[in-house]
Amino acid sequence: MSKISRRMAGKTAIAVVLAAGASFAMIGAAQAVDVKKIAVMTPEEPNDYGWNQQAIEAGKAVAEKYGLEFMPATGLGYGDVHPQARELADDGASLIIAHASGYNTAVPEVGIEKKVPVAIVDKEGTGKAGVLADYTVSGHEGAYLAGILAAKTTQTKTVGICVSAEVPSWNSQSAAFALGVKATDPNVKIHYAVIGPAAYSDAAGGKRVTEQLIAAGADVVFGQGDGASMGMLQAVDGGKTASGGKVWFIDVIGDKTPIDKKNSLLSSVIWDLTPLYSEMVEDLKADKFGTHEYSLGLKDGSIKLLHSKNIPDNVWAELETVRGKIVDGSLKVDRIEDTAKVHALMNEVTAAPQ
Repeated sequence: MSKISRRMAGKTAIAVVLAAGASFAMIGAAQAVDVKKIAVMTPEEPNDYGWNQQAIEAGKAVAEKYGLEFMPATGLGYGDVHPQARELADDGASLIIAHASGYNTAVPEVGIEKKVPVAIVDKEGTGKAGVLADYTVSGHEGAYLAGILAAKTTQTKTVGICVSAEVPSWNSQSAAFALGVKATDPNVKIHYAVIGPAAYSDAAGGKRVTEQLIAAGADVVFGQGDGASMGMLQAVDGGKTASGGKVWFIDVIGDKTPIDKKNSLLSSVIWDLTPLYSEMVEDLKADKFGTHEYSLGLKDGSIKLLHSKNIPDNVWAELETVRGKIVDGSLKVDRIEDTAKVHALMNEVTAAPQ
């Protein structure tokens, strides 16, 4: 499988896929699949300790678990991926996982054409038995815990959120983080800033905007950015509060501990896609693929808060208590994806330049 270059940002219409309902019907009723190969498509290379790397590592782990051939297709870019999806199908993929919202039209079209099951991201309600499934990648339950941690850590009583875009997964985590902060200390101010409408790989922009948040008083920054998060970490590494105090970084998706040379990583909302991809394989074998949504959560361990050495034991114990309440259902964390509702939770909002 050849490598090309990046991930189509923002929201793309699913209308073409929905309009293809008749085509799905022509394929026939869902049938159990003899799964031999799984493919995962990512827009960037799997070296970001985040979105792309976690997906590829999960795909590899699931392939090893079930004795399958793994077909990673990385660095595919943000443009048209019809040719790459067709190549995967022609090479015998039993399942194509399209790990980018910008692939939500092209890859299902290829799935119809080649009769290969496809999984897409963040388009709930679009499943078609046997051929199309959606998985919702939201770590909002973990982000709520991260908000509690931030509120208990900040000395300036100001925290920041830096995002590379305002898409459902980022929005839900931003909102939950803010709710966690407010539930812990309503006096803490939350400054929210957007790098750009689709600045996933903009490390320079991540650094610039994070520096602005620190200058505004934030001593804990919650960053969501894919490659842009590398710039966020750089800004935190070099940042100090007005009084010379330390600034902390809370990441998402992966664990940047191996590259945290200046001990700035407070925690991360880890996404483990392995249980989710495993369930897809099991469902294909059991003739259940596409009959329900797949999602991440604290209960099955697919979402967890990184227990770094920088979190005091007493604070971690409190976080574990809250985690238990979320898992047993006594505390519900709403998944808020609407951008206007996210903004309403913040004390200050810096929108993306248009």
